[in-house]
Amino acid sequence: MRNTAHWQDAEIRAIHDVARDVRAFEIVPLDGQVRSFAPGAHLDVGVMVDGLAQTRSYSLVGEPVPGRYRIAVKRVAPSRGGSAYMWRLAPTNRLRIAGPKSAFEIELGRSAYLLVAGGIGVTPIVGMAQALARRGHAVRMLYAARSAADLAFADELRAALGSALETFLDSDGRRIDFAAEFAALAPDALCAVCGPLPMLEAARRAWAAAGRPLANLRWETFGSSGAHPAEAFKIRLPRHGVELLVPKNRTILETLDAAGIATISDCRKGECGLCAMDVLACDGVIDHRDVFFSEAQKARGDRICVCVSRARGTLTLDTDDRPDAI
Repeated sequence: MRNTAHWQDAEIRAIHDVARDVRAFEIVPLDGQVRSFAPGAHLDVGVMVDGLAQTRSYSLVGEPVPGRYRIAVKRVAPSRGGSAYMWRLAPTNRLRIAGPKSAFEIELGRSAYLLVAGGIGVTPIVGMAQALARRGHAVRMLYAARSAADLAFADELRAALGSALETFLDSDGRRIDFAAEFAALAPDALCAVCGPLPMLEAARRAWAAAGRPLANLRWETFGSSGAHPAEAFKIRLPRHGVELLVPKNRTILETLDAAGIATISDCRKGECGLCAMDVLACDGVIDHRDVFFSEAQKARGDRICVCVSRARGTLTLDTDDRPDAI
């Protein structure tokens, strides 16, 4: 089961390469219904992976404009197939979309804002930067990437922020000093972070160490490659009397859905925890790739976010779908 989505037929209007391995797509709903959204929102897109219909979520880039949506997709390898599908699309191709949806928002009225982006995590941050700058708020942005060629939407960000944009490139040996950055913030400042899981975890640790309210740190992750390379593994479901193989390019959640076992999910990015299931046994190692559970909870290994996390070996799970219930 998932939250009800309103799906629309849409068309790719234009495609632009905006950085190395990052491609922007302008999408126009065929019914002309483009819904307003807050910066940080995302669009669900229907993709085909190995002949199966699946859903991927992509952040909407920039502030709303009439008549279209804009998303950006990084080509990654290995991947679960969504980026490869999107990169095969061309202008005038059709696709299905749902949304916009938002779980990564910032409110106005703070004395200062710090925006932090890593790699393709810049996509939801662009609209935040533009909206805050346009309204005259005190805002700085830290943007980390491997090299200058990987800085997507840098020109738009410079136009909005000017010198308030600071870049940190691996090629230059620069790293964000979260402790120093957070120490310099005003007491009620709000920080929004989007990037790879190691960046997010570093920011969360530094924020907690600085004694700042957790409510003033907003985050979103675009997924984690995990501690181990993705490989096929088995899951056992005693209540259903079945054992399933989870392919290396498919999640536990997608495998359960394909097997007709009812699941509950929402974000599918390891953030909301709605899909979490009990781990009854683990013959191997759990590779937690979520940001929902704390480090202590992950260490216990008795729960897993099946939308993103994986394993090596065999997992025995207890699902919410209970065929033995009367």
